Amino acid sequence: MHLPVEHPHATAEALALDIAARLRSALAARGHALLRVSGGRSPVAFFEQLRIQPLDWAQVAVQLVDERRLPDGHAERNETLLRSHLLQGPAAATRLLRLDETHVADAQRMADVTVLGMGEDGHTASLFPDAPGVAEALRPDASPSVVALTPTQAPHPRLTLNLAGLLNSRHTVLSIAGPAKWAVYQRALEHARVASAGAPDSLLPIALVLRHASAPVAVWHAD
Repeated sequence: MHLPVEHPHATAEALALDIAARLRSALAARGHALLRVSGGRSPVAFFEQLRIQPLDWAQVAVQLVDERRLPDGHAERNETLLRSHLLQGPAAATRLLRLDETHVADAQRMADVTVLGMGEDGHTASLFPDAPGVAEALRPDASPSVVALTPTQAPHPRLTLNLAGLLNSRHTVLSIAGPAKWAVYQRALEHARVASAGAPDSLLPIALVLRHASAPVAVWHAD
């Protein structure tokens, strides 16, 4: 599902409304909800729109899909950004599930919604195509887990959900902005199509998400 191109602020607001509605449906169906989100600066506007949505936040758990291995409170940790821009006001009642290797059971829980970003190299979460060991982390038949990777083209060692962990979701969103990332997404779509036709899987990580997701990924694209 491809959403129309809009101004980034309008896209952030529309996405927040959509995700809030999906979380309300999960709360109505099961009494609790799990939201997984990406870090970095790109989702800040979305976080600030989502935190003002009327939800039973105390019954919502949030987990990052990846984290930088830095001390607690470090300015470049995704958790620091999440606490500053999402877990504020009513949304402060949300339960934050720490992403670390001692809480693998949390990675194995099915998310109601997962919101992913994408880099211009096709990485998503911290599944960088150049990271040693990434091929194992990209196996769709593995068990959902947290893995340690050290990209060669990005700062800091990382913890990340593996591909199976990212796929463990009832609804998946890919949120991207700008023409460069749109072009990468189009290339990833072609990789996913060719792989589905019998060619070997591409190591473009986002292509593997698009190929193996149990339901179509909702793509939100802003100028």
